[in-house]
Amino acid sequence: MTAGHGDDHLAVGGPARHIPVLLAEVLKALHPQPGDVVVDGTFGAGGYTRAILAAGASVVAIDRDPDAIAAGRELEAQSSGKLRLVQAPFSSLDEHVELVDGVVLDIGVSSMQLDQAQRGFSFRADGPLDMRMAQAGASAADVVNRFKSGDLARIFGFLGEERHAGRIARMIESRRERRPFERTLDLADAIETHIGRAPKDKIHPATRVFQALRIYVNDELGELARALFAAERALKPGGRLVVVTFHSLEDRIVKRFITDRSSSPSRSRYMPELETIATTFDKAGGAVGPSDAETAINPRSRSAKLRAAVRTTAAPRAEDYSIFGLPKLPDVSQSGER
Repeated sequence: MTAGHGDDHLAVGGPARHIPVLLAEVLKALHPQPGDVVVDGTFGAGGYTRAILAAGASVVAIDRDPDAIAAGRELEAQSSGKLRLVQAPFSSLDEHVELVDGVVLDIGVSSMQLDQAQRGFSFRADGPLDMRMAQAGASAADVVNRFKSGDLARIFGFLGEERHAGRIARMIESRRERRPFERTLDLADAIETHIGRAPKDKIHPATRVFQALRIYVNDELGELARALFAAERALKPGGRLVVVTFHSLEDRIVKRFITDRSSSPSRSRYMPELETIATTFDKAGGAVGPSDAETAINPRSRSAKLRAAVRTTAAPRAEDYSIFGLPKLPDVSQSGER
């Protein structure tokens, strides 16, 4: 992914150059070398991939968005065989590679997706209420027009951290009886009319709802959790995992995964001796954010946070989703097909 991130701009970000966020920090943590093979699990506009190729490494770049893959074909053709593009969710990355030297993930929506009104991620310009990164499956309109208000409130409250989640959900349930929501501006305007907006408010009142819908429709938190387990299986000993996130929900998942995998389970001295579980990662420092210089050039980077870890020689552990503390949300298939 590229520059189109940041909580304040998830819904309203206007056109922006595709600037790779925390690029210098990513390259320092990833340390790509000639002969290395690196997985760029979120290809987007190819910012990280270009830099990794320039360092002499080969790249397997993954993106579930067919537009991103199509746009990257020219770069693939010019790479002398050092770049392979794969259209797939990044949670399946270990199915497309053998053991690799690095995995980099840039979580969230790209500016390329935000800036295309027809994709329905933003309400800066009117477009269909879509938001599907893979351009398949249930859309945001399906969710908004079919889910019960209680389910919508849970989605808005947890994934958007929206304090008016219940009020907005009830408004949506009432309004859609007269006319379903089909366009981004229709939903954004309805939320603004219902909640109101003070002149000093910098954030549009629909921003967090759009964030929640996008994360939910694309199962972004589940994809991230599955991708971390996939990276554990795909990385060779000494391989580096580098993840850039843009809000607290994503960062919490990455932090909990690295903490869990870099420590053995604690045990009481009063309990019988337990088999020691080997650590699969060594933590590589703490969280890293953007410099003032970067945020001045690219305001969308201001909420970015990088975490990294280095793979040990231990065998991958079994997947344990309980470490993430994710809530149980309604199944997106309940929204049906339109």
